Amino acid sequence: MNDTSHILAEMNDRSREVFRRVVESYLSNGDPVGSRTLTRTFSEKVSAATIRNVMQDLEYLGLLDSPHVSAGRIPTQQGLRMFVDSLLEVEDLADSDRELIDATLGSNERDVGTMLDRIGSALSGMTSGASLVLTPKHEAPIKHIEFVSLAPDRALVVLVFADGHVENRVFNPPVGQTPASMREAANFLNALAEGKTLRELRKSFETEIVRRRQELNDLARALVESDLVIWENEGERHERLIVRGRANLLDGDDQAENLERVRSLFDDLERKRDIAEFLELTDEGEGVRIFIGSENKLFSLSGSSLVVSPYMNADRKIIGAVGVIGPTRLNYGRIVPIVDYTAQLVGRLISDRGKG
Repeated sequence: MNDTSHILAEMNDRSREVFRRVVESYLSNGDPVGSRTLTRTFSEKVSAATIRNVMQDLEYLGLLDSPHVSAGRIPTQQGLRMFVDSLLEVEDLADSDRELIDATLGSNERDVGTMLDRIGSALSGMTSGASLVLTPKHEAPIKHIEFVSLAPDRALVVLVFADGHVENRVFNPPVGQTPASMREAANFLNALAEGKTLRELRKSFETEIVRRRQELNDLARALVESDLVIWENEGERHERLIVRGRANLLDGDDQAENLERVRSLFDDLERKRDIAEFLELTDEGEGVRIFIGSENKLFSLSGSSLVVSPYMNADRKIIGAVGVIGPTRLNYGRIVPIVDYTAQLVGRLISDRGKG
């Protein structure tokens, strides 16, 4: 990120006020701001020519730009960065926003994935942007394992975790399985899995199966030893990125080039197999971070901004993130506290469920 603090330190009060007013006006309505407009609302009596000279100086510093032949200016990416770092006044979370978030999380929904899906929808609705929610890898202990026969050559293993998350995985069982052998295999694995995460269960699996294999009949043993049962997709990252509110970025933007950029962004997100990069955006620890335009490669092509915060489990380990993406003229002052509050609340809820 650009260090713009030295530029701000060298600006006089008038330059700062002109700059702040241009940015705030742009964030409010998206339009270039002209010197005459600023003159009418300026705190001291100055001429349009004076304001125009100040704006030209700010343009020379790389903080403002002229998008068209008109005299109006908009902030550059560097200008937005300086404003966000040094001049942004973050609002208190509005009671109405707090109530909406609390209502989203206030149900008794046990499945964490469903809860996070609903949070994503709420965030996009509240902010008129698109929301990104990175769900956690499921490090919670296993609560229950069950097998369900779907066809002679297809079965389902249902993994229920202590944090309420449920995973269903379809696999091809060894030939000849019966409801009785599936029950026996599930009982054996449940006894083995009690209190363990999938990773811990895998570590103890091979030694335990050798030591206790005589407890199972041949069919159940074949099912337990098939290794496809629990470890299918092992090694993949099981977090997933929930994206809600794409239409908020596509609607109302009639510039074909911008539409194409936004589509490109979502195509990248949909195709991205290793979405760990999204979580790495928050790897500098707790708190909200703001990425503007090309400051991160994930969103550089779309010219978008991202307001993102990690959430943590009971051990203060970052396990996921929530964020809002939109045009660079996002209402940062309102969105920062929304994202911050949501991330803290999600972390607390997931921590509480992990204790259950």
